[in-house]
Amino acid sequence: MVRESVTAGVERASASSRWVVDMEKLLEDTSPSVEMARWNQRYIYRVPECKKKVTNRDAYQPQFVSLGPLHHGEPHLLSMEEHKRRAVLHMVNWTGKPLTEFVAAIEQVADELEAAYDGLDDRWRGVNRGSFVQMMVMDGCFLIELIKIDQSPEYKNTDYADNDPVFSRSSFIDLWPIMRNDMIAMENQIPLVVLQRILFVAFEGTTPPRAGEINNMVRSLLDVPFFEEDVEKLGLHFLDIYHKQYCGTTPHWEGSDKYEPRTPSAVELSEAGIQFEKTNTENIHDVDFVNGVLRMPLLKFHDHTEAKLLNLMAFEWLHPDAKRDVGSYIAFVDDLTKSERDVALLRSKGLFVNMIGSDKAVVEMFNTLTKLARMPEQGSKLRHVQWKVNAHCKKRWNKWRAMLMNNYLSNPWVFISLVAAVILLLATITQTIYTVVPFYTNKG
Repeated sequence: MVRESVTAGVERASASSRWVVDMEKLLEDTSPSVEMARWNQRYIYRVPECKKKVTNRDAYQPQFVSLGPLHHGEPHLLSMEEHKRRAVLHMVNWTGKPLTEFVAAIEQVADELEAAYDGLDDRWRGVNRGSFVQMMVMDGCFLIELIKIDQSPEYKNTDYADNDPVFSRSSFIDLWPIMRNDMIAMENQIPLVVLQRILFVAFEGTTPPRAGEINNMVRSLLDVPFFEEDVEKLGLHFLDIYHKQYCGTTPHWEGSDKYEPRTPSAVELSEAGIQFEKTNTENIHDVDFVNGVLRMPLLKFHDHTEAKLLNLMAFEWLHPDAKRDVGSYIAFVDDLTKSERDVALLRSKGLFVNMIGSDKAVVEMFNTLTKLARMPEQGSKLRHVQWKVNAHCKKRWNKWRAMLMNNYLSNPWVFISLVAAVILLLATITQTIYTVVPFYTNKG
């Protein structure tokens, strides 16, 4: 028993010593420059379980086709693997380049691709790197084939059969809404450098697409407007391109030390005499409050709105270099929509388009979205708009004027009744004066 105890103690001491040696070897990696370089390489993330639990875990992962390693091989996604293989073969046919050249091009950047993923499983590393490269080639060729079909006039001049279950015109139109949703899912991304390397091989001997052209191909496939910022810098992935589009160009803003922590609801603003007006753009920065009018861009709600916004905000939470514009904007709009009455009011003013059913469903959606939203930063334009709105609401005259307008001047018959009552009151006062004044005059 004593010998066993001594042996166990020696083993524990040995294990601790090995741990100390292993940790000391990692000390070099703790310098700020080394850690910064490591974090700069990472831009595709798994959404933390705590965020999935309070929002919608299905929003961040693919439902139809997997891209990249994080959900590759899951049973409900396996049916699309056959079509990815077909995409590779079609690409080899129309480019005339051997498959080995595409594989070699991806192998050259395999270290960079592995570093892009947060929490990449060991089944893709080391001796398994071949499987990782193969998956990247297949997924990259699949996306390029979709881009090629999207850019073909009326889906013609493609080398797929008219009854192809994925790449024909009718199939592409039918499947695209769900595939598009998968392509902006946070955990379903591949680096755009994969597309760049494959296209370099495909167009070898000619002029390969520049980074800005690849960005534009992705933008066109996602069917989103053109963005101007960093247009010639290759995007990180599909979600990064989509995020840049949704945020749009950030306007110049000097900043302000005047701010409020929240905005009253839409109904409360209306009761304070504030009017609502839709802007001519969809830029989320195009929000302002001037002369009692709150101007905002149109916001549409459909079946994929929640997933889209959750992924945009998840990217902002997880990627240090991403602007926090979407989360701030959703927090601002969430303040306005506390009840179904608020949604109905904003819908009647043309600021909301509800295609998901009841106004209650929109309120419930915001209850989910706000879990990832962020309060606008101090000094930001949104915070200043909040301050101007609150300053307007605090003035009693604005509330009294709004009450007068809403209760008496909004309906012509009520207004006529009010005028008649005022005239009757004035006539009564006048008659009283004419009756009382002679009495006192004669008495005097």
